[in-house]
Amino acid sequence: MREARFVDAGRPRWGELEELLARADRAGLRRLNAAELDALALGYRAATSDLAMARARGYDDGTIGYLNRLVARAHSRVYAGTSAGGWSKAVALFTTSFPREVRRSWAAIALCALLSLVAGTIAYVATSADPANAYAFVPPAAVPSVSGSLHDTNFGFDRVYAPAMSALIITNNIKVAAIAFAGGSTAGIITLLIVGFNGLDLGTVAALFAHNGYGMDLWATIAPHGVIELTAIQIAGGAGLILAAGYVRPGRARRVDALAANGARAVVLMLGVAGMLVVAGLIEGFISPQRFSPEVRFAVGAVTAVALCAYFVFAGRTKTRANRAS
Repeated sequence: MREARFVDAGRPRWGELEELLARADRAGLRRLNAAELDALALGYRAATSDLAMARARGYDDGTIGYLNRLVARAHSRVYAGTSAGGWSKAVALFTTSFPREVRRSWAAIALCALLSLVAGTIAYVATSADPANAYAFVPPAAVPSVSGSLHDTNFGFDRVYAPAMSALIITNNIKVAAIAFAGGSTAGIITLLIVGFNGLDLGTVAALFAHNGYGMDLWATIAPHGVIELTAIQIAGGAGLILAAGYVRPGRARRVDALAANGARAVVLMLGVAGMLVVAGLIEGFISPQRFSPEVRFAVGAVTAVALCAYFVFAGRTKTRANRAS
C-alpha cells in the first residue's frame, strides 16, 4: 500500500522529467528555455531522492529499475550535456551550474571560511606579539625574510618574469585546491587541515610584514587577486566536505549512491574553482607586478570583490525563481 502511494505521488513528476528528456534528446538542451532547464535539474534531483527512498524501503525491483534508468538518463543531460559542444558546456557551467552549486553548498563553504579566518587570526595575533612565534605556525623554510630590499623589488614580483610566474601561481593554487578537495576522501580531515594551514600561513606572513612596517604594501599587493584566490580555496574546501558528507552522512540513501550524488556536486564546484584560480593567477602574474599605487591596487581588489559577490548571488537565477534561492 505504501509503495502504491509512493508510485502514484511520483508518477506526475517522473512523467514530466521523461517528457523533458525526450525533448532534449530530439532537439538538444539548447532548445529548452530557462524554465525548462530549471525543471530538468529539479526533476533530476527529485528522481534521485525518490530512487534513494525506494531502495531504502526495499520497494519492488521494477520500480527501482525504472527510477535508476530515469536518473541515469537525467544525469547525462544535467551534468554531461551530451548534445552540447565543449564551449556550450563551459558556458553553462560558469553561467548556471557553478554559481547555483555554490549557493546550494554555502554551509560547507562558510565552515571552511570560518576555519580559515580563525586560524589566520590566531597566527596573526601570536606572531604580532612575538615574531618568533611564526615558526610555530609555518615551516621554517616558509617564513619570509622581510627586508627593505624585498619591498623595493615589489615583493619579489618582476614584470620580466610575469608569464612564468603566472603559470607557476596557477599551478600551485590548483594543486592546493585539488588537495583540499581530495581530502574529502579522508572524511574531510585533510580538507580541514589544508584550509586551516592556509589560514595560518596567511596570518603569519601578514603579521611579519606588518611588524616590519610593510603591512599596507603586502595587502596592496595581495588585493588585486586575493579576493578571487582566497574565495576559490574556501569553495574547494567546501567541495571536499561535501564529498566527505556522502560517506559520513549518507542519510537514507545507500552510501555508494550518496557518494555518487555528492561527488557530482563537488566536481561542479571544482571545475568552477579551476576557472577562478586561472583568473586569479593571471591577475597575480600580470597586474600585481606592476608598480601601481596602493589605492589603484585596492580599487582593483574592491572591483573583483563586488563582481564576485554579484556573480554568486545573481548568476544562474531565472525569472521564475527570482524570489527564492536557486
